[in-house]
Amino acid sequence: MTWSIVAHDPETGAFAVAVTTCAFAVGASCPFVRSGVGAVSTQSMTNRYLGPAVLDGMARGLSPAAAIEGALAGDEGRGLRQIHAVDRHGRSAAFTGANCVEWCGDVTSAHVSFAGNMLAGPAVLADTYAAFVTNPDLSVAERLLAALDAGEAAGGDRRGRQSAALVLTTTEDFPDLSLRVDDHPLPLVELRRLYGIWQRDRAPTLRDQPSKARPSGMTDLDSIEARWIAKGLDLRLRR
Repeated sequence: MTWSIVAHDPETGAFAVAVTTCAFAVGASCPFVRSGVGAVSTQSMTNRYLGPAVLDGMARGLSPAAAIEGALAGDEGRGLRQIHAVDRHGRSAAFTGANCVEWCGDVTSAHVSFAGNMLAGPAVLADTYAAFVTNPDLSVAERLLAALDAGEAAGGDRRGRQSAALVLTTTEDFPDLSLRVDDHPLPLVELRRLYGIWQRDRAPTLRDQPSKARPSGMTDLDSIEARWIAKGLDLRLRR
């Protein structure tokens, strides 16, 4: 009851998932990313255990196809599942179970995969794919947003719309970008609005956050206060 994109950006090493559906809080159950390993979306009659299992398999060196096969091996409901993944080598794979609701299907390519079920028709994935590949100059997050917009214009989830999510990770053990629209009449419009706020308020400070390369992040009190002062905030740190 969902369609999604899993993507790898070879220039930055980023992994990302964008997903939308006519169900509550899709971001809580479908997208999984792991820095240096890959991105996964598990959907249809979602089994959340499949996402980490596929990432674990790819971390051990399995291809996405082998990792998906291994994760599904013990799942008696595999016919109800749809799952796709991409790894750090740009390999992608998808599985659409025999019992998924029509229209359902998937398209894989180097560094990206598209999959959906209970869609208005095959044009949803076709247009999602076309929008993604024809916008190479955009950032990977913006390409994902543009691609979902194109799929929605082609009919999207045949039941309607309710939630969406966008998750992206680069070098850290947690996402750089993690946005969720859990319940909204126009979830993709709201997701794009939140992305604009992230660009304005969060993206510029990412380099100053604690990281593997800089475990404590920015700690200079004067520099921290200078940012507040520049915003007109009368805030000071205790000394």
